[in-house]
Amino acid sequence: MALLWIFLITLAGCDSSATNGGNASGGGAGASDARLKTAFVTNQIASFWNIAKVGCEDAAKEFDVDCDVRMPAEATAVEQKRIVEDLLAGGIQAIAISPIDADNQGALIDQWAARVPLITQDSDAPDTNRLMYIGMDNYTAGRQCGELVKQALPEGGNVMLFIGRLEQDNAKRRRQGVIDVLMGRDAMGEYDPTGEPISNEKYTVIDTLTDQGNEAKAKQKAEDAITTYPEMNAMVGLFAYNPPACLAALKSQGKIGQIKVIGFDEADDTLQGIKDGHVQGTVVQNPYEYGYRSVEILTNLLKGNQDIIPENKFIDIPARTITKDNVDEFWDDLKSK
Repeated sequence: MALLWIFLITLAGCDSSATNGGNASGGGAGASDARLKTAFVTNQIASFWNIAKVGCEDAAKEFDVDCDVRMPAEATAVEQKRIVEDLLAGGIQAIAISPIDADNQGALIDQWAARVPLITQDSDAPDTNRLMYIGMDNYTAGRQCGELVKQALPEGGNVMLFIGRLEQDNAKRRRQGVIDVLMGRDAMGEYDPTGEPISNEKYTVIDTLTDQGNEAKAKQKAEDAITTYPEMNAMVGLFAYNPPACLAALKSQGKIGQIKVIGFDEADDTLQGIKDGHVQGTVVQNPYEYGYRSVEILTNLLKGNQDIIPENKFIDIPARTITKDNVDEFWDDLKSK
């Protein structure tokens, strides 16, 4: 397979133009068509992915390759398919993708992986022929988020979860980690269903509300939850834009400080909320490393270095918990990238 990819590299055409992303080139406008051409495909447009794009740009310069960063304007598997097929038609030679719906994209991912080296980042597709996954253990990160909920509500309470979609592998595992900590479970088992409360003697997870990557819808769902569930004690936002949506909803209804907010990822509003005491804390990934390492791995694969793939096919970039104690240091480092 490696020899086939190397042969195909010599036949590849010119760069494809980026849509809702951009081309990160290590050699400027005069780059030769002989340059290696990689792509980094996200699951939607978000500030999280802007940080990953910087990582792609830095790696493209470091390894003297091109990287086309694409962010779907609509967070759908259909739009992601269009983007990848456009990239392949344009001569892209290797792809790192965050699958939107791995369970239903498996056949497509296998088709793409048969044409070019393909890895997953941020969210995995473990039952496909992808070569490896770069990211964190989302179940472990979800458990970290669950610990923040326990700190916010040490006597117990009623919790609502907010997330973009549950078709993604990372979303399912992240949600389950939160639930398992609150329910006192030590390890992951079956995924709990949605649409009904999950309770023990101390905590109740009222439900999990999804917004399909629509930030306006996320705010509306948060506002509706505040009205519909007056017993709600905490709002847990599990995609980057969810905590800011919860904060905006609480502000619009005069409820800031009355309902606890626990976050995920490093949106500016979330970090400012931690500083202001309106957010208990957040669990952050390292999207810069997702971008940088993706380009590094793809470049090595295109040069025939299969040893870059770990035996377990997983590069773990651990999550971190950010609270008032370390938010300033973390935010300063984030701004420096």
